[in-house]
Amino acid sequence: MKVIYIAGKYRDSRGAWFIRQNIRAAEQAAQFVWQQGGVALCPHLNTALFDGLPGCADEVWLRGDLELLQRCDAVFAIEHWRDSSGAVAEVEHARALNLPVLFTYNDVIQFLVSAHAA
Repeated sequence: MKVIYIAGKYRDSRGAWFIRQNIRAAEQAAQFVWQQGGVALCPHLNTALFDGLPGCADEVWLRGDLELLQRCDAVFAIEHWRDSSGAVAEVEHARALNLPVLFTYNDVIQFLVSAHAA
């Protein structure tokens, strides 16, 4: 099974409601990956609402996410990913690792179909 990392906006200066919307968008993308026969790695859900955890600065999450990404087969950059410095860094890291970067639900389907055919 191919593992697809979900890259998208998490933080939002407008508050918790908007952060939850970003988490929900990533969750929907992750559910789609699972429904298509892939494995979704969704950092949004892995550390949801851990903001402000004592002893863990933002850099901890960002470094950890890049470590997780290295263990994946592709990255799915979901809507509004360009609005997130973290998601931009994830896409750049994926490209540096020569991992496929998927931008649409159809890209996910095509990636998983070609993986199953190989």
